[in-house]
Amino acid sequence: MKTFGKIVLTAAAAVVAVTFGLTATAVAEFPEKAINYVIAFKPGGESDITGRFQQPFFKKKFGQDLVMSYKDGGGGAVAWAQLNTISGDGYTIMGTNLPHIVIQPAQKAVGYTTGDITNVYMFHYTPDAIVVKDDSPFKTVKDLIDYAKKNPGKVTFSGSGKGTANHLAQVTFDRLAGIKTAYVAFAGTAPSTTAVLGGQVVASWGYTTVPPSYPGTRMLAVAMEKRHPKFRDVPTFKELGFDLVSGAYRGIAVPKSTPEAIRKKLAKMIDEINHDPAFIKQMEDNGFAMLNAPYGPELDKFMAKIKKDIITSAKEAGIIK
Repeated sequence: MKTFGKIVLTAAAAVVAVTFGLTATAVAEFPEKAINYVIAFKPGGESDITGRFQQPFFKKKFGQDLVMSYKDGGGGAVAWAQLNTISGDGYTIMGTNLPHIVIQPAQKAVGYTTGDITNVYMFHYTPDAIVVKDDSPFKTVKDLIDYAKKNPGKVTFSGSGKGTANHLAQVTFDRLAGIKTAYVAFAGTAPSTTAVLGGQVVASWGYTTVPPSYPGTRMLAVAMEKRHPKFRDVPTFKELGFDLVSGAYRGIAVPKSTPEAIRKKLAKMIDEINHDPAFIKQMEDNGFAMLNAPYGPELDKFMAKIKKDIITSAKEAGIIK
């Protein structure tokens, strides 16, 4: 019996060793084919643009293609609700967005919860910014605040939708500045910016990507820790005394069934791209801001803080209860 027991244990150990060896080999050789990169929106948006920026770097560094595909609907909810039905072999990844994946399930049942999303990296964000026309009489944020205090409710801000990063920034800034402004939600950045250029609103809660895309606009301040490398003459809200760092954050997620080793491998690959000087320059030249929050403690800490901030602002805005 002892001999038989030893044989069983030895066989079991051999199976574990072989399995571990195969897993280690598979991880080392991953990826061995193209990876499907699902964007939860239509082509042409910033999620698509930044994903396409990643494509050539991924191909050059890892020898495989990132193949973009699109699953639009429900402001991203359709795709995110299906994320965990996909095979967790590492060959399908999905773009994720904040504040979307926090606000949507907090508002109503959308087929997923924030905890259902397994992000492996948050790699950049589009910082919020106050945007005005070039010929606006408001030259500084102080000018705008002074006017708003003397004329409560008369300062109108356009923004890219209800419950978006722009909307939450408006609510937070009103609280920090002690003012009351009106927010007019538009279906995206383009119509929101057009409203500013057309004089339909006083200013816009837009993004740092607006001035490069829409001539005739300028920013009064950006919601970043430090000044944006492309706009070194534009102060941060923090410099002006307002603790506001916010924007539309984007990352990459995998199905929950994806092995831990593959999650870490993908995170390492994205991290390598995110630290490539040429990639950083391309992103910053287009108004984006870099963010390095890889899978593990760093990402957990980032998500915990931003979720708390988003929920607080969303409740102030009356978006969620």
